[in-house]
Order: sequence, then C-alpha cells, then structure tokens
Amino acid sequence: MSDLLLDVSQMREADARIERTVSADALAVDSEDFKVQAPVRLTVDVHKDGRRFRLTGRVAGTLDLECSRCLVPFQQPVDDAFDVLYLPRTEGAHGGEAEIEDDDLSTAYFADEVIDLGQLIVEQFFMAVPMKPLCGDGCRGLCPLCGMNLNTGSCSCTAEWEDPRLAVLRELKKDK
Repeated sequence: MSDLLLDVSQMREADARIERTVSADALAVDSEDFKVQAPVRLTVDVHKDGRRFRLTGRVAGTLDLECSRCLVPFQQPVDDAFDVLYLPRTEGAHGGEAEIEDDDLSTAYFADEVIDLGQLIVEQFFMAVPMKPLCGDGCRGLCPLCGMNLNTGSCSCTAEWEDPRLAVLRELKKDK
C-alpha cells in the first residue's frame, strides 16, 4: 500500500512523473456497483507549486459490472484522463454546509504531506461507471412477467397489460 502513497515532502523538483501498475487487491474498493479486475495502470504527472500539487494523467483498468437491464455480469475497460488539484487540508477546508462549485469537483485535499494515489484511482473508477451500465446497446433486458433473459431467447408471456380499474367498463361494453 505504501507504493500508492505519494510523500510530497520528499519532492525536490517542480515536476515528476509516476508510473505504476497496481494489482486489483491493493485497491480498497468498497462498492456494490463494480469490482476492479486485472492490474490497473496509473500514469501521473505531478506539478508542484508551493504547497499545491496538480496531478494529471491516466488510469486504465477493467471493471466488473452488472447490466442494469438483464443482470448479467460483464467487463468494461476504463481508460480515463484526470486533472486534480491537491491542496493541504487546512487550505480551503471549512466546516458546515457549502454549495459545490465546478472547480470543487477537480480539487482534492491531502493531509500529513501524503497524497493517496489508491484513493485517486478508486475515485476515477467511480466517475467512469455509468449510471445504468449496459452489457450492450441492444440489451433487451428481462421479461417483466417470467424473468427470462430476452437476450438469450423469447418467452411465451403476453406483454399486454390491462388496467384492472377499467374491467367494469369492459364488461359494460361486452353487454351491449
């Protein structure tokens, strides 16, 4: 895990490049939305400006997801760029509620002179997961009546639904 901690107090140069291959087990992911599969490749350029650190780079790996329509597990490759400004926790950290600005989404805070690259990777994966993951664009989902996966076959259920509140009106129509 220490391989994923960037000790900024040891940075003497204004710019540095970090390249790491991280095993899926080394990442602390506590999510029902996805699991990290295969090694994760991290490339980071660190630019030091006083006590501020701008990290730009890419994170690449594979996530195990579950299709939101048919519930079948599938893998999705992720190769996303990031640009995050790290500030010391005391700078800009205020208590209470505050409205989140657009700049706040690309700003993070570090404490004890350490930036956790593992947390950075996990955050990028959370942002890469779609709200409704699909195994494919043409996923037909599950039959709402019998639950059969409509991608693997068809069922004999009738998809026609009748509103029970209108049954009385149908009976009147039949009587005429």
